[in-house]
Amino acid sequence: MKAVVATGYGPPETYTVGEVPVPVPGPGQLQVRIAAASVNPADIVLPGGAFRDSTPLEFPHVPGNDFAGTVSRLGAGVTGYRVGDEIFGQSVPRALRAMAGTAARSLSTGTLAEYAVFEADTPLLAHRPAGLDVAQAAALPTVGLTARALLATAQVRPGETVLLVGATGGVGTTVLPLLAAAGARVVATGTPADAALLRSLGAAEVIGYGPADYPAGVDVAVNAVLPGDRLAAVAAALRSGGRLLTITYPVPLPESLGRDDVRLHFVLDLDARFGGMREVAEQAVGGALSATIGRRYRLADGARACADFAREHTTGKLVVTT
Repeated sequence: MKAVVATGYGPPETYTVGEVPVPVPGPGQLQVRIAAASVNPADIVLPGGAFRDSTPLEFPHVPGNDFAGTVSRLGAGVTGYRVGDEIFGQSVPRALRAMAGTAARSLSTGTLAEYAVFEADTPLLAHRPAGLDVAQAAALPTVGLTARALLATAQVRPGETVLLVGATGGVGTTVLPLLAAAGARVVATGTPADAALLRSLGAAEVIGYGPADYPAGVDVAVNAVLPGDRLAAVAAALRSGGRLLTITYPVPLPESLGRDDVRLHFVLDLDARFGGMREVAEQAVGGALSATIGRRYRLADGARACADFAREHTTGKLVVTT
């Protein structure tokens, strides 16, 4: 089968699209014919070698967490799915099992491929409802779960001001409408070219990326892009008693913020504590949850999609279809 492949540690420009064996499901697993997948930061950062000591990869490595596709083969003991079922979800490549959750562990052989194998018994996979198209289903898993977790953790109250740093990315464009719907006044970072999109998603104000652009005295700050050890300027924008939520590594330490009068939350829900893929599907079909798809690629251009994600200013999610 064809797949995006990293043959060793290096930048995404070294990835290729090549032939690898079709993975076979074992007991409790299912094989899926992938229809679409989307690119996430881990697809670049981990093969780049940043975490090779803590999460070493096995090569050749097929990246990809998010997917939508059709069940093509069942392993022994699988009862929740049948061949031909349309499903979607989030599952990290097996080499990264140390990053997976414990209660809802979901592993795969990598979704930027024609086929992948997944554990069947996890809430991070679900049937894809007819009202959720393939591209949205492939774009939503990681950003949908993350946006739901951010909203549940932030507990935004109507009238509060939220600074959203990294508003144009996959998570940013997904959580922005949820924050606005909760009654927040959202100040979003972006470029002038992004302003129309961000306002259409619910931003009350669009500002530049520099700390000098940040407003003062905000109630909540949500960071979706800055490294977790570089959040002092974001924290400085908060009022006393404000909340800072971040989703990026390294996991931030409270003392790195330069103040002790704000609450810090590192938000990562790999155990589906705030709901799994079924809840994402329900919100998506109901119109409350949506991913912004910035670019679409074919699998033959999957390596270029990863390079574009790393090197270019993109908005929303990059989706790769087979």
